[in-house]
Amino acid sequence: MRCCLLFTVVCLLATAQHAFSSAGSDDEQTLWSLEHAYWQYVEKNDLASYSNLWHKDFLGWPSVSSAPVRKDHITDWIISQTSKGLAFKTGELKPAGIQVTGDVAFACYWITCRWVDKDGKGTTHTLRITHAWVRSGKDWRIIGGMSMPEPQSPAK
Repeated sequence: MRCCLLFTVVCLLATAQHAFSSAGSDDEQTLWSLEHAYWQYVEKNDLASYSNLWHKDFLGWPSVSSAPVRKDHITDWIISQTSKGLAFKTGELKPAGIQVTGDVAFACYWITCRWVDKDGKGTTHTLRITHAWVRSGKDWRIIGGMSMPEPQSPAK
């Protein structure tokens, strides 16, 4: 009887662990998809969809800003370039890490991109990106973040 009870408890624990780890990986996949969508929206200059990714209480510090910004200024960096006739081109998004804890997540990655002129010329840059995400109902929104240029010779 004890062996049967022990076996049942072990099976229940294994099932619970699998359920929790599957939920985590589903959330991780969703968040990586949203990070990719973020850059697709920038490339398409779809400011409405881009803005919809951000939580109303967002506070972050983009590398192009001298001070932290709130949601009402989150598209400034895009408009400052497109107003000059430049177009954004996304390169590789390379995940560095992600942590999902309940309704909060933190994603870290590198993105390679460039702003190009009408002739397709532009300098390629790699940025380090961090985004803090919060689940709002069924959706995830960026509530915080920071970016910085990747040095030519990163510290090891």
